[in-house]
Formats: sequence, C-alpha cells, structure tokens
Amino acid sequence: MTTLLDQLKTMTVVVADTGDINSIEKYKPRDATTNPSLIAAAAAMPGYADIIDGTLTWSGEQTSNDPKKAVALALDRLAIEFGLRILKIVPGRVSTEVDARLSHDTDKTLEKARFLIDQYNKAGIENDRVLIKIASTWEGIKAAEILEKEGIHCNLTLLFGLHQAIACAEAKVTLISPFVGRIFDWYKKAEGKESYAAPEDPGVLSVTKIYNYYKKYGHGTEVMGASFRNLGEITELAGCDLLTISPQLLQELQSKGGDLPRKLEPAKAKVMTIEKLSFDQASFAKAHEADKMAHEKLAEGIDGFSKAIVALEKQLTERYQALHS
Repeated sequence: MTTLLDQLKTMTVVVADTGDINSIEKYKPRDATTNPSLIAAAAAMPGYADIIDGTLTWSGEQTSNDPKKAVALALDRLAIEFGLRILKIVPGRVSTEVDARLSHDTDKTLEKARFLIDQYNKAGIENDRVLIKIASTWEGIKAAEILEKEGIHCNLTLLFGLHQAIACAEAKVTLISPFVGRIFDWYKKAEGKESYAAPEDPGVLSVTKIYNYYKKYGHGTEVMGASFRNLGEITELAGCDLLTISPQLLQELQSKGGDLPRKLEPAKAKVMTIEKLSFDQASFAKAHEADKMAHEKLAEGIDGFSKAIVALEKQLTERYQALHS
C-alpha cells in the first residue's frame, strides 16, 4: 500500500514536530523542529535522563557550579544537545528556538541566536543544517534580517497573518511557520463552530493565501505549515514547501492509503490576481493591530512558550540540585 505519508513526501518536505528522538527515527522526516514545550516534554522522559544529567554536569563545570548560571546555560545547551542528536538522524535541518522572552528585543535575540549557532559550529555542524527559530514580531523579523545577512538561517514562528509573512519575505528569511491549528482554534471559538470542512478551515485558507502570494511574486522564503489539529488540514496543504507534523499525525498518515492530490502549486499561483503589499514598521503595527486573531495568537504564543521555558528551568533546577545533593 502506498500510504498518504509516502505520497505527501513526493510533493512536500515532511518535518517532524517533536523533541522525541525515537519518533524521528521511526518516521524518517527530512527535517525536525523543536520548541520549549517539546524539549520540556522530551526532557521529562526517563529515556533522556542521560542527556539532561550530562548537560547539567557540563554547564556546572563551565560556571564554577553556580546553580543559577549553570541552569541558565543548561537551558540553551539542552536545545543544542537534542538538536545534535536529531541531526544524526535527519538528513536535513533542525530548528532550535531563541528564548521566547526575548521576542520583542532585537539585540538580545541577535545575541542569543549567535550563541546558539556558535554552539552548533563548535560541535562541527555547519550553518546550513540549522534554522534559528524566532517569533514573528517586528523585532524578531528585523533580527532575522540581520542574521540572514550573516549566513545564519532563520525559521520565523508564531506566524498568523499575511502582514507577518510579507514582512518575513521582504527580510529574506529562510523559512516561515504559519500555525494552522492555532488559527483554527481561534476561529472555532470566535465563530462558535464545532469544526470546519478541511477546504474551509481558516488555518488552511491562511497558509494557502501566504503560499500563493509568495509564489506569485517569486519570494524565496519557504512556507512550512505547522500546528495541525487533524489530517484534513495536512492533506489540504499537500504541495506546500514543507509541513511540520506531530508524531501522532505522522502515524495517521502512515496508516492510511488512498489518493492524495496536490493542492498547492507554484504554476497556478503565478497566474493568480493577487495585490502586492509591503510593510514598514508603522504599517506592520497597524495591520497587526487590525488583525485581532494574529494579534491575540502571537501574544498568546509568546506567553505560552515563555511559560514552557520557566517550567523547564524549574525542572532543570530540581535536577541540578539532586545531582549536587
């Protein structure tokens, strides 16, 4: 049986949305993405205790066993450690996220991104195998623009609106991650609906619009649909540059057969009538304020990832104390 996953891989780069190395080995994606919530979940698994303990021991040695400094360093290093292990499995790239608490600070985002890529470089990993993941705030997009000029490739995440996508393309970032499922969640609540037919799913429509805009105007930035709630959202975006998919949905795709038609195609987008737009800081802020969904979901996403980092810090602090008791 030719599975839906097999067919999807012929037209779209499949990316594993997980920090669980075992799942990545199972589904054999080209790339993998992580975020603080996924790293925290993986770090809580007994099978990864050696990575946690090794990272904390290393960070303690680097900081003269100052507990606060050791945990802060371990927080960054842990993402690198998972990334290094992932890169031994996938042939492509891993996305590693900048601390979400820095999302509105261009300078601190730059500092953290450079530190992360330096850690990868020291481990023998070249820049083309790493995407630095940054929230799609105006400040984050400006940081990414600078990083791209330095040869540091970026994945702009927490992206919900066309204005964010266009600003990212104009900044010549490598890749964007529009969040299909979170858009779906917002509209479901706002419109009081139980669900949507897949072709009418607001998240699907948003990514389709971004994809068509990029292909119409020849933008090199890749579109990677993310944050899926169901199989229909994925199959409706077949043909998108990349899709990052959770292990649960990868399993569903692998277990199902049937035909999977391509829905997104550059040639079709080229002949569409689409208004060309451009954004500076003022017009970006105005568009973001006017887009209630994007405004709310970006703020909510930054808050959620920030809380996940705080939870991971607590987890690492407790583990560090246990190692030194």
